[in-house]
Amino acid sequence: MFVYKTSTQSNVTPIPASIRIAATVSLFFLAPFVGEFLLGNLPVNMFYLIPMLALLYGSGALLIRETAVRLNLDRGGVLLLCLVYGIIEEAFNTQSLFDPNYLGMHLLDYGYVPFLKMGSWWTVYVLGIHIVWSTAVPIALIDGLFPKTKNRSLLNTAGIIVVCLAFSFAAFYPLFTRPEQAFHASACQLISAAVAVIFLLFIAVFCCRRKQPGQPAPGETPAPLIMGLTALLLGSAFMSLTFLVTSIPAWLNIVGMIFCFTLACFLFVRWSKRSGWSARHSLMVLGGLLVTYIWYGFVQVPSIGNISPRGDSLGNILFSCFTIGLLLVAWRNTRIVNNPCD
Repeated sequence: MFVYKTSTQSNVTPIPASIRIAATVSLFFLAPFVGEFLLGNLPVNMFYLIPMLALLYGSGALLIRETAVRLNLDRGGVLLLCLVYGIIEEAFNTQSLFDPNYLGMHLLDYGYVPFLKMGSWWTVYVLGIHIVWSTAVPIALIDGLFPKTKNRSLLNTAGIIVVCLAFSFAAFYPLFTRPEQAFHASACQLISAAVAVIFLLFIAVFCCRRKQPGQPAPGETPAPLIMGLTALLLGSAFMSLTFLVTSIPAWLNIVGMIFCFTLACFLFVRWSKRSGWSARHSLMVLGGLLVTYIWYGFVQVPSIGNISPRGDSLGNILFSCFTIGLLLVAWRNTRIVNNPCD
């Protein structure tokens, strides 16, 4: 569902420090905003948590972006890094991949796999939303909001070290401070997650470098509006499957989610290789995905927090208006996205 196009052309024109700082800070806070509040998982009266959440979400998104830009990773490499982030959060930080009663919600019951002691449906769903909305979408939105930073590094060496420390603290500190009465994943589960992270990192870094661009693929590129509607439909289909957890078998639900994700990747990657693809096509894909979270936020009941339905709806309206405003700014900026020296 996400198209991230890196560039092989170097641009020696320095980015003004004010723009780099603004883009960095924006991504730092935008990732948790999309991942938790726009989704509707946290209500507006818990917005004070965003600095703490940004240590995890924001630092993770910054590291993904910096790695992709500096190593010139292709789309597959970026998505693998996003998957790595999801595994780290859900296996080590929250341990929701293994906790049979996380937040009292029994998330593993639907599609439970005794051999793995994991819920197959929850694993696919939560990692899917982390790949697309928690990481890839905020990164792409920052490129639209700050077109001069597209495919350019935002952090210097010192900044990368600070962000790495922040992410490591946020991701792994809870692992060592969980109360004794709380759920604790087994050593085997944590080691397996660590092996998966290392393996995916290896594949992303060493097997997903972007190649020199070839000739554009044949065929016409659909209009940007078609891109947005396609992203909205497939994203909505993915999220709507959460409403069927009591109606259809888990395996069928999982097949549906994987189908939506795979079809979106196939279509958008195929279309983006055609000569007619533009920054506005990418932005419309992004817009369709964000609108998916906007409508879902209105039907999602917050996982934690105490707020009235009226207050929750007002918060969702506020978040929606803010998101649409960001999209309008990014749309205005698309005229210079391919000419960052303007």
